[in-house]
Amino acid sequence: SAVNPCYVSLCLKEYYSYSKTTMSHSRLCLLSALLLCCVFETSFLTIDALLVTGFSACRPDQIEALVQFKEEFDSRGCNHNDYVSGVRCNNVTGAVKKLHLPSGCLSGTLKANSSLFRLQHLRYLNLSNNDFTSSPLPSGFGNLNRLEVLFLSSNGFVGQVPSSFSKLSQLSLLDLSWNELTGDFPQPLGNRSKLTRLSLSDNEFSGALDPNNSLFGLEILFLAFNDFHGQITSSISNLTQLSILGLDDNRLTGSILPLQSLTNLSVLGLVDNNFTGPLPSYILTMPFMSYLDLRGNHFTGPIEVSNSSLSSSRLEHLLLGYNQFEGQILDTVSKLTTLIDIDLSFLNISYPIDFRVFSSSLKSLLKLDLSGNSISPASLSSDSNIPLSLRYLVLKDCNIGRFPELLNSLQDLETFPRIESKGRSLNGSAEVLVSSSVNILDLSLNCFEGAMPILSLSIKILGARYNHFTGNIPLSICSRSSSLEVLDLAYNNVTGAIPQCLSNLRVVKLRKNNLEGSLPDMFSVGATLRTLDVGYNQLTGKLPRSLLNCSFIKFISVDNNRIEDTFPFWLKASRDLQVLTLSSNRFFGHIAPLDQGPLGFPQLRILEVSDNNFTGNLPANYFVNWKAPSLKTNIFGRMYMTDYENGDFADEDTIDLRYKGLHMEQQMALTSYTTIDFSGNKLEGQIPESVGLLKTLIALNLSNNAFTGHIP
Repeated sequence: SAVNPCYVSLCLKEYYSYSKTTMSHSRLCLLSALLLCCVFETSFLTIDALLVTGFSACRPDQIEALVQFKEEFDSRGCNHNDYVSGVRCNNVTGAVKKLHLPSGCLSGTLKANSSLFRLQHLRYLNLSNNDFTSSPLPSGFGNLNRLEVLFLSSNGFVGQVPSSFSKLSQLSLLDLSWNELTGDFPQPLGNRSKLTRLSLSDNEFSGALDPNNSLFGLEILFLAFNDFHGQITSSISNLTQLSILGLDDNRLTGSILPLQSLTNLSVLGLVDNNFTGPLPSYILTMPFMSYLDLRGNHFTGPIEVSNSSLSSSRLEHLLLGYNQFEGQILDTVSKLTTLIDIDLSFLNISYPIDFRVFSSSLKSLLKLDLSGNSISPASLSSDSNIPLSLRYLVLKDCNIGRFPELLNSLQDLETFPRIESKGRSLNGSAEVLVSSSVNILDLSLNCFEGAMPILSLSIKILGARYNHFTGNIPLSICSRSSSLEVLDLAYNNVTGAIPQCLSNLRVVKLRKNNLEGSLPDMFSVGATLRTLDVGYNQLTGKLPRSLLNCSFIKFISVDNNRIEDTFPFWLKASRDLQVLTLSSNRFFGHIAPLDQGPLGFPQLRILEVSDNNFTGNLPANYFVNWKAPSLKTNIFGRMYMTDYENGDFADEDTIDLRYKGLHMEQQMALTSYTTIDFSGNKLEGQIPESVGLLKTLIALNLSNNAFTGHIP
């Protein structure tokens, strides 16, 4: 499109003010900056800003290629300043040497003739977390043969790695993780003597795992979450520089191959494969091994290691859960004195485990998971002599009848998640909790009955969903409100009113109880609330206007109550609001703004207002401002599962979805779903044409209204 003449004048004025006092080379750099300045009309960048970001060193042809590359895609989600700040040029040649795109900047197909491949002096390229969905990896990457670092993770690339990748002989780091790439272990990655870090995780690679011998310089290799199968070939023992090897979540079989030659190995992950047999004796005593995760396999038998060898072990994290050791490894594990993290969950041990087996030598132990095993009741007493350093203790499905008295002696204990105590009450355990130092207490998915226990003053997170607790929310919680951050009492039988003291919390989950009264207007300026879920209760009145004071609010669910109010247009000031469910209440009036303009709420991904009494028309531009972002991933590439995480506790937001008359519960709603449900109201007129702009929408329900005309 044409550039605004007034804007060009402003750019020229900036240029001439500098050119009077600069040398010819600097004037050329500034002219290059001027070109960029005029192209980015919608977000004016001063010459000062360009100089700071390094664009002043870029040649005009390089800037032209950068601009054309950006114009090949839908870049509405791209901040121009961020795009510019990710570029660096060589101060002498003016060639682009580094390009680091912001996440979510570009959307579209990366073509083989893209202007990107004109930047042939690139040494560092990071395109990760952009949307090139269904694009094959272009062969043009082979033109960038000076590349030393290449990040292409979470881009939606499909197909096989092209043979042109064999030209990238200078690569030291290659990350192709979190795509949909297929084929055997990529042969074009051969002859990579300089390659030290390679990640192919979370793709669809398959076949035998036979790394090329020319990858002998690799120090880090991630191949997790693929479909490699069969036994690992002996060629992996040639990768003698490896320090980190991740093969989790494949279909690898057989015993662990000899790895003695990998003397630098410090991290080994083989989680969720089909390995069998006993563990080799050397695996616990390799010179630098500190993290060993073998969970979810079929390992058996004891580990025969001499006491003198065990004394040289550097292991800190030993995760052996979900195997078939049957208790024959407890004595060996107890002698690994450097351990800080042990997972022995679900080992099919036929006899009760005595905590005291870990007490004599594991003085540095911080985390212990014995879930799925039987625990000796005597070892749960206050004098069990368990390591006092323990901070995280996990005893899920251990059939424990009472709260362990050892809580009193573990003064550093922060997390005591998920006790399994089917059909029991908390009688007699209140004193244990009050005097403990537990920060995180997870009682979820049990059958605890009666009143809620009195909590310790140190409590930060209480998870107690899916129990049979009764009575009012105890006022003792109010005295803990200065430390309490998360309260989850969903799916119980709690009654009475919602206390005002909950206004200080970050997460309030009271879904599916029998609470009455109105939602208190309790939130003061600066409130940190992020999640409010009070669905399926008997609440009345109106939505509290003080929710506007919760500037971090992301999730509001008040569905299936008796709230009588108008549509909360005032909540559009909550810039981070992503989920709003008002279904099955007594809301009434118009759902379109009075000025017939577009709906606010730019970050909304879920809007459910079904089965109310909303009326009126929806203007054609109703959804124009709805720019719900695409689903994001965390540093491991996985979708964010929760809005609040702390240690081993993760809070999952939940909504009830209705599809063809069926009701379904959707967890991880905050990041795994995008939906609009306006069904069961009295809306009329035409369906807004702007609904077609909602590219990330998964479900749309407009049924049982009075819409007319054509379907957009």
